[in-house]
Formats: sequence, C-alpha cells, structure tokens
Amino acid sequence: MVIKIVFLACRQDYCYPLTCEDIYYSGYQNSGVYQIYPAETYTPVNVYCDMKTDGGKWTVFQKRMDGSVNFYRDWNAYKLGFGQADGEYWLGLENIYLLTLKKNLELRIDLEDFEGKKVYAKYKNFTLSPQSINGEQEGYRLFIHGFVDGGAGSALTYQNGTKFTTYDRDQDEHGGLNCAKTYSGAFWYNGCHHANPNGLYLSGQHSSFANGVNWYTWKGFYYSLKVVEMKIRPV
Repeated sequence: MVIKIVFLACRQDYCYPLTCEDIYYSGYQNSGVYQIYPAETYTPVNVYCDMKTDGGKWTVFQKRMDGSVNFYRDWNAYKLGFGQADGEYWLGLENIYLLTLKKNLELRIDLEDFEGKKVYAKYKNFTLSPQSINGEQEGYRLFIHGFVDGGAGSALTYQNGTKFTTYDRDQDEHGGLNCAKTYSGAFWYNGCHHANPNGLYLSGQHSSFANGVNWYTWKGFYYSLKVVEMKIRPV
C-alpha cells in the first residue's frame, strides 16, 4: 500500500492553501472566489473554485463567459494574469507553472455553445515545463496526457508539447507567421491551432477563419463558443 503525504505551504503556524482542493478539504465546499498561494509567500492570488463539477475541487485558471474582458494581450499580461476571478480572467502563466511544480494535476476544459449545449474534454496529466528551473525561459511548454472525451473531442492534443505564444513573443511551431497575431489570441500554438480559447469573443457563427473562441473538434473553425473554463486539480 502506497500512502501519499500531502504537505501544505506552511509559514510558522499557518498553512496557506495552494489549490482549491486544499480549500475544499478545509470545509469550504461552495463554489466561488477564494485566495490561494502558488508561490508559497504572503501574497495571495484570487481564483474561482469550482466545487461542484465532477466532484469539485477545481482551480479555474481561464474563464470566458460574456466577452467583457479583452484576451488579446501581451506576454507580460499572460505571464502575470488579468481580469477578475468572479468573471472572465486568466490566472497567469507563472502561477499555473508554480502549481504544476508542486502537485500532479489533471486538466478539464468545460465548453458551452450559444444554444445551451455543454461538453468537456479532460486530460489526466497536465504540466508546464516540468524539467525546467525557469518556466518562462522554457516558454511554459505544455504537456498533456490521458485524454477523456466528454463530447468535445481532443482539440488540444494537436498543441501538446508547444510553448506559449503572444503577439509580442512568437514561440509557436509555425515558421512563417505568428499564430497569436494571425488568430487574434494567445495560447500554446503549434502550426497553428485546433483550440483557440483565448481568441476573439465572436458570439457563435463567424465568417472569419479560426480567430474566435474556437474548439475545432466540436464546432470547427467558424464558431466562437459562449463559455470556456479551463481548470486543474490534484490527482
């Protein structure tokens, strides 16, 4: 029998929660905005905790729901995070990277179209630049494994192993263009994408090619989704 010992990030007599799972097991089991400490310092980060979906304990790091926040932003914004945790937001690549260093995580992406249909995709293992001592220098490289289909299809698999690209930092696998500029987003791009959750909020069908909140394996390149939530939890 293998027993895993879980240590929280502790300072003196107080232990800071690293993820929403820590909050859940502390007795707070309602979904909402909470504070976590990815860097194990006295500086908290606000996140939305999904305590209900598929057993709960999910730390949401990306949310699109109404188009109220501009997601076409530069590298620094994506590194540090932006938006509000009770609405649309991005937690920040550095915070996500720090969480992947401390715990083995699974990834779930919940999607909803403008007709009210909901699907999801799940990956049993999610990490960023696991062998690097500096995630930013390594491009916060994405690794996902163990796909579970909840009706969405595995659009993100095409981008497995890629670095994160913004319009001012081109790290994609396409030699001839900047995928973030071309498709009005910022994400882990290959050459270029099957998933563009940080693209333009175009509210359903659109005539432009692949620059919306697109998930190719469900709705193709000409449909921009209503809701996308990317969330992680320890396994």
